[in-house]
Amino acid sequence: MRKVYLDNAATTALSPKVLEQMMPYLTTIYGNPSSPHSFGQEARRGVEHARDQVAKALNALPEEIIFTGCGTESDNTVLFGVAERYKSKGNHIITTNVEHHAILHTCEALEKRGIEVTYLPVDENGMVTAEQVANAITDKTILVSIMFANNEVGTIMPIAEIGKVCRERGVLFHTDAVQAVGHVPIDVKAMNIDMLSMSAHKFHGPKGVGALYMKKGIRLPAYVMGGAQERNRHNLNYWDNGTYLGLGLNSHSAMRVEEKWLRFANTARLSDYIQSCNQGVRPLAAKPEEIPRAEEMFETVMLGLRKTKGISEAEFH
Repeated sequence: MRKVYLDNAATTALSPKVLEQMMPYLTTIYGNPSSPHSFGQEARRGVEHARDQVAKALNALPEEIIFTGCGTESDNTVLFGVAERYKSKGNHIITTNVEHHAILHTCEALEKRGIEVTYLPVDENGMVTAEQVANAITDKTILVSIMFANNEVGTIMPIAEIGKVCRERGVLFHTDAVQAVGHVPIDVKAMNIDMLSMSAHKFHGPKGVGALYMKKGIRLPAYVMGGAQERNRHNLNYWDNGTYLGLGLNSHSAMRVEEKWLRFANTARLSDYIQSCNQGVRPLAAKPEEIPRAEEMFETVMLGLRKTKGISEAEFH
């Protein structure tokens, strides 16, 4: 039976182009990037090239990119780090009630340590507004963390507007952009983002590597001790394998803008077609008999693929 993969929100297949770039660092360029000898320095050049490419994709500086093991680790680094570093300023964090567990569970852990957390509710479309954030900020607020794109329903939050509010109020702003990087344009400067989490496996990179954008000037304490990789900003031993993983992370993060927008437009057309075939169905509040059967949805998607030129069925494997 022929299978079609439609769960790219959970994880994506590794791009053959990314694998090709990774292979030398899995086989012949295996030096420790911290080593001063030629083997290590060759590997280090690969890491720094990857860092440059990720930075360009976000309109950031290379020194503002920290490689991590995943998006969850990036999120934890921000929340625990800000809570510790800025505890003299305040003990209040703002987030939403629809964040990924990497944020929600970390906030719950921080609440047990005396941090106050405001969980903003979202509307029927999964949206939170900049006005809600502004109204929730107090003189004790040290961080606002709002996801860029929702991992369940796909809602894209008004990140630029929220970032503007936070910048005007002097509050650090973090966004979990794991579901957004590689899919929608992101400019950390224009959007007033102070910190951003990302994960390679969400956009056809390898599993086991993420990154954290941290605006220049922000210094957070490491919460895992040992080693001094990533310029002492994140004390985990990713130097040992970060070379090839970082290179895998960079390829699709830095995809050409026109290719990105073509794919985005084609996907939007497919989405519109599927919705037009299922008008009147509200999956989040539907009666069982109103929800299309799996085989009906499959046929709808396949018909949409054929009607929507520019998208091949192979894209969904």
